[in-house]
Amino acid sequence: MSAEVTLTIDGREITVPEGTLVIRAAERLGIYVPRFCDHPMLDPLGACRQCLVEVEGQRKPLTSCTTTCTEGMVVKTQATSEIAQDGQRGVLELLLINHPLDCPMCDKGGECPLQDQALAYGPGGSRYVDAKRRFTKPIPISEQIKLDRERCVLCARCTRFADQISGDPFIELFERGALEQVSISEDEPYESIFSGNVVQICPVGALTATDYRFRARPFDVVTTSSTCTRCASGCAIDVQTRRGELVRVLAREDRAVNDAWICDKGRWGTGFVAHADRVTEPLVRKGDDFVAVSWTEALDAIAERLRAANGNGGRTAVLAGRHLADEDAFALSRFARTVLGTNEVDTLRPAPSEEETPVLAALPRTETATYADVDAARAIIVAGIDLHQDAPIVYLRARKAARERGTHIIEVGPRRTRLAGAWLPCAPGGEAAVLSALAAELSGAAGAAVVLTGERLAASPGALTAAWNLAIELQGRFGWIPRASGVRGAIEAGLHPALLPGGVRADAVAAAVAAAEAVWGPLPSGAGGGLRSMAAASPEVLFLAGADPVTAVPDASLGSRAIDGAGFVVALDMFLTASSRMADVVLPAASSFERDGTVTTWEGTRASLRGSIPPPGLADTTATILRHVAEAFGRGFPDERTLAREMAALRAERGPAVALDPWAAGAPGKDTRLVVVDDLIDQGTLMAGSDLLAHTAPGPRIGLSPASARARGVSDGARIRARARLGAVAGPAVVDEGIADGCVLVPSNQAGMDVRALLSLDDPFPVVEIEPESGA
Repeated sequence: MSAEVTLTIDGREITVPEGTLVIRAAERLGIYVPRFCDHPMLDPLGACRQCLVEVEGQRKPLTSCTTTCTEGMVVKTQATSEIAQDGQRGVLELLLINHPLDCPMCDKGGECPLQDQALAYGPGGSRYVDAKRRFTKPIPISEQIKLDRERCVLCARCTRFADQISGDPFIELFERGALEQVSISEDEPYESIFSGNVVQICPVGALTATDYRFRARPFDVVTTSSTCTRCASGCAIDVQTRRGELVRVLAREDRAVNDAWICDKGRWGTGFVAHADRVTEPLVRKGDDFVAVSWTEALDAIAERLRAANGNGGRTAVLAGRHLADEDAFALSRFARTVLGTNEVDTLRPAPSEEETPVLAALPRTETATYADVDAARAIIVAGIDLHQDAPIVYLRARKAARERGTHIIEVGPRRTRLAGAWLPCAPGGEAAVLSALAAELSGAAGAAVVLTGERLAASPGALTAAWNLAIELQGRFGWIPRASGVRGAIEAGLHPALLPGGVRADAVAAAVAAAEAVWGPLPSGAGGGLRSMAAASPEVLFLAGADPVTAVPDASLGSRAIDGAGFVVALDMFLTASSRMADVVLPAASSFERDGTVTTWEGTRASLRGSIPPPGLADTTATILRHVAEAFGRGFPDERTLAREMAALRAERGPAVALDPWAAGAPGKDTRLVVVDDLIDQGTLMAGSDLLAHTAPGPRIGLSPASARARGVSDGARIRARARLGAVAGPAVVDEGIADGCVLVPSNQAGMDVRALLSLDDPFPVVEIEPESGA
């Protein structure tokens, strides 16, 4: 236990851990000390001098944000000390000399500490009579952020965040003295997937968001606390609406998850909510076109086809998307088993394989890794995932552990990401051998190791199981981090061809299935075949729930074959995607901003969703739509409140991890292999309407190691083509020392580059040849 010290603040005694800052001790007593530069999650700086306090025995006032508590210290804040009051008034007067009095039009008006403190502690008038300093305004420092330099108080919150938290030092304090100002290098915009945080923590209106400027004020918005669903991190957010319109998303402090940060996709990737192309009423295909109809007509059309399929023994199938709320996923799984009578279900995943089934079955029943484990780890092993792009907040927590605790980070795979640590490069197929050998190397981290993996690791033979068993050998924790928010919840709900809710194998003995049957009633026997089976067996009726297999499956033809072969397709979606355009009936679904519910994070915890705006038109939640379909078909189906009770009843008890039987490890081939990487900002459906954010997407590119580039005579930036057996893609070459030899990296889902044309589920790492684009 750390030593403690006792001090007095404004006549009140308090005991705090040694090293606590005076400003933090005052907060514990409910005493507010004015400040601008101080932020509890940034290193102290003392730049603004606003938090001056009187300390007994000191010659002059001290900044409470940089002064640590000592035994017997006597502190007086502005509430009890004229010296502290005078110091704070003087600082405010200096700050206001050049600060514009534009509060009524400033976006920070109504939530500005400078505005509040000038009223509460500042002078009643100004002695300054000369003209205020003026600058050209606003200056765009990125697509999303505008800088009004005359408002800046030089608190350095933004630059400290960029340097300490995100590691993106593209925004700095330039010049010195009276000329000092926040700026960026010429023609180098502030590029960071966390850039929106500098807008939120700016204490004045110097940094503002382009898409929020002049749209609303804090006193005329309604704030709803919810959870971000743009990835599986589970960040706490505040959603602000004005007159039923979503105007802003802010990070909400949650020390157990996201501290006080969110990524730009979660903050600004909300344009899809009010997009003009949202499906807002049921659509039924009549000829080559869709016709808007009533819910009754749409439901009757579906029920008629279901009765026909039921009468002739036709097969039915269900395919789930990657962003469903837990209640929607559970309802879909129940609908498939109890209404359609099928285990032919699946969730879209980038690398579905038979090997991942034991791991996915074990997840709901196992105490897997958490943010707290990442914080406390002595070693973090990362394989099959780019935390920076796939789970940004997990990346920040891992980076924080390395910076503050010296945690050793090891990456295994064909690519080195932005995590600062060791990299064990290997071509696809070599991950299992490297992971298996790490146990002996990391014996010193036993009991405090975390192994973090992503969905794509399942494509490398033996790797996912090797990672699971490595965590057990190191007496640590295993974390599986899907890229999308709804994937783990869908798996735990049983939206997997081999699984029932809680990780129960669908083909298990009757005793193992009894728990689900006690809640749901008799269930179909045996396991389904998933998307492959749907494409091969041509179900008579296929339900798509937020699923777009035509564009989201790493096989350009598999999703199309599944839909083309189905006799009747029902799509529950927010948009007419490439898949739903092929459907017979499209039903309008609500987004996560339009429903209450829960979402299962990568940790396995259920975070709350709170609807902040009503669904557009006739749209409704997937769970409610499925209940209406079941009733039209003549079957009973529970409402969402009952579904929530069933979810709780089928939730698995979690215990310690148990080693899995190892799968045959793969071996990297000698040929050059294609490796698909995912960018946070891509061309996905949920990026619709977020044009400013979309402009920051990295775009198409073909990555090579320096050795591979030299061997082929390729220079950085040259236009080249990557050709595989099934097709080819072209783009600019990126020569990167963080790419393993023998690998070619190509991004998924970027405009102008469809990497799926090169892939199949049977060959996730195809052999590729590199040639000049002109050679096509």
